[in-house]
Amino acid sequence: MTSPRTALVTGANQGLGLALAEGLATRLSDVDTVLLTGRDPRKVAEAAAALPANVEGRVLDVTDTEAIARLAAELGGVDIVISNAVARVGPTDSQSARADEFIDVSNTATHAVLRSFAPILRPGGRLLVVASALGTLGHLDPRLHHLFDGATLDQVEYAVESWRAAVHNGTAQEAGWPLWLNVPSKVAQVAAVRALAANRRERDLAEDTLIASVCPGMVDTATSRPWFGDYPAVQSPKEAARAILDLVFTPADARQYGELVQFGEVLDWRSGTPPLAQDALLTP
Repeated sequence: MTSPRTALVTGANQGLGLALAEGLATRLSDVDTVLLTGRDPRKVAEAAAALPANVEGRVLDVTDTEAIARLAAELGGVDIVISNAVARVGPTDSQSARADEFIDVSNTATHAVLRSFAPILRPGGRLLVVASALGTLGHLDPRLHHLFDGATLDQVEYAVESWRAAVHNGTAQEAGWPLWLNVPSKVAQVAAVRALAANRRERDLAEDTLIASVCPGMVDTATSRPWFGDYPAVQSPKEAARAILDLVFTPADARQYGELVQFGEVLDWRSGTPPLAQDALLTP
């Protein structure tokens, strides 16, 4: 008899995260548990109550790295982890004023999830970080490539903190960092996954374990809508969740291991061009 499985989704009380939690609950069995997490107790409780009975709401502020570590220690073992939390920043918001919140939620939290949950990921497990097609290295100025290409997780964390400091002291653009926070943040997320995966590949693939970053494509959420309006290829959260859930419930593909995957296809790590036009639309 198969042992009950435990799944965790961060940032899961709305949008894509909620759709992922619902999809996991539907595809898993009644004896499995899906932990739906968010930092607002009321929203977490309401979201969990609206989903199948195998969904359990947990309050988790992903900016609290100690809370992430405590949850991992409490669980002891986990089968599926999807790191999905993101900070909402609008086109008219000051990028520099929102940098700390954005980096803490998107990057510091991702690093904490990787460090805390990878060691307790059971054989055959899935550890996925929701990123973006903007997470390929080519979207950064070439002067910055060495910070992330082939980096260890410690080096990725150092690069993120160097970027944060440059934003605060006003030297970020001079050093080549784009004004748009989303670009270096997503590149760093993908680089962090690559760094973790580099040390585990052979063993994980032998056990059908998959670690990867995933791009869901354009999703119609409160976070994305102000940026793209009536973008014609937009998906509902449930539509966007399908390809990610397919990665969870199909055998691990060695080609996808450690890579950025979109709709089942691997995106070239070195592809992309710096989005200079986007910077021109933003408030520093």
